[in-house]
Amino acid sequence: MEEILNSLKQKAHEKQKENKKFLAVLSRQNKQKKVDEVIHEIHDETFDNIDCMECGNCCKTTGPLFTDKDVSRIAGKLKMKDVDFISTYLRVDEDNDYVLQEVPCAFLGEDNFCSIYDFRPKACREFPHTDVPKQSQLFDLLLKNTYECPAAYKIVEEMKKHYENDKAFKKDTREKYR
Repeated sequence: MEEILNSLKQKAHEKQKENKKFLAVLSRQNKQKKVDEVIHEIHDETFDNIDCMECGNCCKTTGPLFTDKDVSRIAGKLKMKDVDFISTYLRVDEDNDYVLQEVPCAFLGEDNFCSIYDFRPKACREFPHTDVPKQSQLFDLLLKNTYECPAAYKIVEEMKKHYENDKAFKKDTREKYR
């Protein structure tokens, strides 16, 4: 896994322009339901073969947004007051959102086990956000996640393979994204 993570940022950087163009072309097609079907299928196949517990890079390099509901739920499970949970683990970012004070996440163990897994924030439960509806609205986030998440990177690569063989996609675009 270390070898994969070490090369991930470089590979994502090398493919950024290509991936950005591909996702832009795909989002312009205005076929949200079909895009969701394709990406959700690729998501399922990808996560049948990838174990996040082997990686944990998202928890080591990025932090989720914590909603008020997340704060209350987690604080309650930890038998803390919301305000104490916030002052111990969170800060307010430039967008006025609650985020971790620092990464890696304080709840991540050395074995990549999350000590609050069963009641983790919504953003953690949904990461890398490739199995939620309206994927084309999340393409900027997906592109960003390719730098940190091997699964997100693989999903984009598999999407390109899928659409490379899709005659309707080629006909609609009339442009090469590479």
